[in-house]
Amino acid sequence: MNNEYNLRKWRLILGGGENDGTGVSLGGDELRMDRTLEALYDSERSGGLGPSSPNVSRWLGDIRTFFPNSVVQVMQQDALKRLNLTQMLFEKEMLENVTPDVHLVATLMTLSRVIPDKTKDTARQVVRKVVEELLRKLSNPMQQAVTGSLNRSTRNYRPRHNEINWDMTIRRNLRHYQPEFKTIIPEQKVGYGRRRTALKDVVLCIDQSGSMGTSVVYSGIFGSVMASIPAIKTKMVVFDTAVADLTEELTDPVELLFGVQLGGGTDINAALTYCRQIITRPMDTVLVLITDLYEGGNEAEMRKRAAELTAAGVQVVVLLALNDDGAPSYDHANAEFFSGLGIPVFACTPDKFPDLMAAALSKQDIASWAAKEELSLKK
Repeated sequence: MNNEYNLRKWRLILGGGENDGTGVSLGGDELRMDRTLEALYDSERSGGLGPSSPNVSRWLGDIRTFFPNSVVQVMQQDALKRLNLTQMLFEKEMLENVTPDVHLVATLMTLSRVIPDKTKDTARQVVRKVVEELLRKLSNPMQQAVTGSLNRSTRNYRPRHNEINWDMTIRRNLRHYQPEFKTIIPEQKVGYGRRRTALKDVVLCIDQSGSMGTSVVYSGIFGSVMASIPAIKTKMVVFDTAVADLTEELTDPVELLFGVQLGGGTDINAALTYCRQIITRPMDTVLVLITDLYEGGNEAEMRKRAAELTAAGVQVVVLLALNDDGAPSYDHANAEFFSGLGIPVFACTPDKFPDLMAAALSKQDIASWAAKEELSLKK
């Protein structure tokens, strides 16, 4: 029985025809699964899933039936790459059936200028679903980390939920411990103090070239969350060969992401020049430059701008990526130059970003923080 199961599994892996040496015949769901895999990975022989295929929606449904969500997302990305199915994203039925993730959002951002009107509303719904899911996951850690790092010196006895200093609250209410429930009744909450004016300025400067797609998605989410925190003033700048200030869009991350045009070249010098113009409090500003450091503009001037910003007192951090996609490709020479200026350069995962911002806003040594978190670049 086990041998027969293994043979059927190998038959699915090897595919049919001349590649098959198992001699096993498939039926039922296994045959449907085989045809689903064949449509994608044996497309030259089978005709595949071309944009005009009437079976695309059925195929999207089949992969969700037969495979777990993590595999579904891989197969969707493989379909886009292997079969050049970008045109599929123009079809309303496809967008309604696809499993949304940050990679799909990045693809929709790339195509935002050419998506037909009939599918734009559906595309926005797909993006909104991913954005809302990420906000649920990332918003509270970001608010807690940033608010806590800025307001630890003051206390607030009528705090909002995201302003509660849990350590102080627990200590203050130890006398209200309830043994039968094994918990503390927090009769008096202690929070971090609130300020009417921003204590710090944050500038997110984001490379919107095609390779940075998922990083842009996460940056937009975090930028939107930080914009809702009164203690910091957040600005968001995106660039390719031109520079666009999307600060006004931070209140609506979906519209913000649709305002990004992924693709094109890269002019980091122009972006840093603009950022220098909008920074009014350099000693109280954190500039997060998210880019792979491949400069398509004036590299010498880019390096000069970076040196000027650090000399003025701006705390500059370079993130080569802000995603879960693994080690990014980047310009090693420029990374080394920035590091020589004392600017930390590394890739960061979304789950670490709130703590990174908390460390930066409290003026900790970011290079040491990154090394401790095993995020620093390996020499």
